[in-house]
Amino acid sequence: MPDDAQTSPPSRATPPGLHLIATPIGTARDITLRALDLLAGADMLVAEDTRSLRHLMEIHAIPLRGRRVLAYHDHNGAKMRPVILSALEAGKSVVYASEAGTPLVADPGFQLARAVIAGGFDLHAAPGPSAALAALTVAGLPSDRFCFLGFAPPQASARRKFIAEAATIPATLIFYESPKRINQLLEALCDGLGADREAALCRELTKKHEEVLRMPLGALADALRARSLKGEIVLLVDRGKDRVADAQTLDAALTEALDEMRLKEAVAHVSQSLGLPRRQVYQAALAKEKAE
Repeated sequence: MPDDAQTSPPSRATPPGLHLIATPIGTARDITLRALDLLAGADMLVAEDTRSLRHLMEIHAIPLRGRRVLAYHDHNGAKMRPVILSALEAGKSVVYASEAGTPLVADPGFQLARAVIAGGFDLHAAPGPSAALAALTVAGLPSDRFCFLGFAPPQASARRKFIAEAATIPATLIFYESPKRINQLLEALCDGLGADREAALCRELTKKHEEVLRMPLGALADALRARSLKGEIVLLVDRGKDRVADAQTLDAALTEALDEMRLKEAVAHVSQSLGLPRRQVYQAALAKEKAE
């Protein structure tokens, strides 16, 4: 949670409508002056995490002035949207703050924004911190084209399908993941994208213990296997390289490897030597064994 202070902004009226403000992903001073002005002058304050927003306002010396901070999140969205829309209909100004980062990016604010647009009310964005863009800035991977994919599905089969679709995207891939599931995601990405793809793992960005690891997916998976990570994680993976191995080359490599190794070892060896996703090689190996 942000822990450094800022002086109170001048209080000025916030224009009617819903204002989506970005909040710091770590350092409290990363909030914008405009966001502070909107918080100081809004009629209604809404947050994904009310405690975080109140604490942020205390840090920056913004008084509540008798205003409540209402909760809006995935579990109460259907109940709270009519409350917010009613305030907008009455000409009120409403500020919505997501929990660390930019609203609508892997965030429950999406449905709220759609409801405001459908109701014909004004919708405004106050840009600011974003974990995805901050990670892209320091990753050292191509940034001319990127695709934000959010959290991978927790179920193994759904995650494989998700990664198979991601493999075809000609852009730097940006994932969010929890510390508890990062090892599973890395293993799945090695299988689906290839262990040789360059990657960067960004953890605790803008905070005291910020860490950025830049290495191929396979090396990253090995490096983190025995570690217990904490904090928010953004994982970026480079776009795929052109594969030069055709079907004949793959078949020949599998024939040679299977003569000397067990299936699992042969798949790993051929995947690494040809730079192909492990899953692709595994499926080719199974088809080869079945044909024989």
